[in-house]
Amino acid sequence: MSDTRLSVLKTYKLYVGGKFPRSESGRVYEVTDSKGRWLANAPLSSRKDARDAVVAARKAFGGWSGATAYNRGQVLYRVAEMLEGRRDQFTREVADAEGLSKSKAAAVVDATIDRWVWYAGWTDKIAQVVGGGNPVAGPFFNLSSPEPTGVVAVLAPQESSFLGLVSVLAPVIATGNTAVVVASEKSPLPVLSLAEVLATSDVPGGVVNVLSGRTAEIATPLAAHQDVNAIDLAGADEALAKELEIAAADNLKRVVRPQPVDYAETPGIDRMTAFLETKTVWHPTGSLGASGSSY
Repeated sequence: MSDTRLSVLKTYKLYVGGKFPRSESGRVYEVTDSKGRWLANAPLSSRKDARDAVVAARKAFGGWSGATAYNRGQVLYRVAEMLEGRRDQFTREVADAEGLSKSKAAAVVDATIDRWVWYAGWTDKIAQVVGGGNPVAGPFFNLSSPEPTGVVAVLAPQESSFLGLVSVLAPVIATGNTAVVVASEKSPLPVLSLAEVLATSDVPGGVVNVLSGRTAEIATPLAAHQDVNAIDLAGADEALAKELEIAAADNLKRVVRPQPVDYAETPGIDRMTAFLETKTVWHPTGSLGASGSSY
């Protein structure tokens, strides 16, 4: 046999509704490494792809938000297990995307897996932190509990292609929302590979949908979409963020504006609470006698 062979080049695709379609436009764009060397062709998503992703996210919302918090935690932990098994692949992709040495890229991948585990652990605890019983005057129980906002558009950070991505995606789905992710325009390959992990884990199709291409082109219809409930503008520059925030106001979307973040630092709970609604329920305690509540 000949010692020379042609490499099997990978065809990257979108991830929408648990499937891997090409962009409906048929377009692709070149992705290069930090030194300008060609890495792959990535799909160049269109407005139609964005709308399809929202439909898939909405369809998946009922089942995902209705799952128990414990179950969501187990599903997210399974993703971390699978990321650990593909650690070498992601180390190569992060090294190429961010111009890091192999050892530094490996440290980023390890931190990313740990971050995913961290959010998996929060799924059944966040309600205890932000919910509770409220003291009221009268014979009533008054209870507040968090509920997911709905479909969230997430603009992935442009520079932190993997750790930053997981730091903005994981809190959205950990709290029961579904997501439409716009990958880093410059470095989309790690998130497109993450989609393959999600597809072969226990995450239901449609809970996470991944689009690659021009951030402004994809984000504009998402910000204006009437069935998108919130948007994280982490990957937008200041001018684009202002434009998207104006569009998002049309249906009163929750908006997280871009801000300087050191994704290596331990995150707080802000990105989880940003996409939670608080439901308050009143319930009569029954008759109150001289000795106090009948309960």
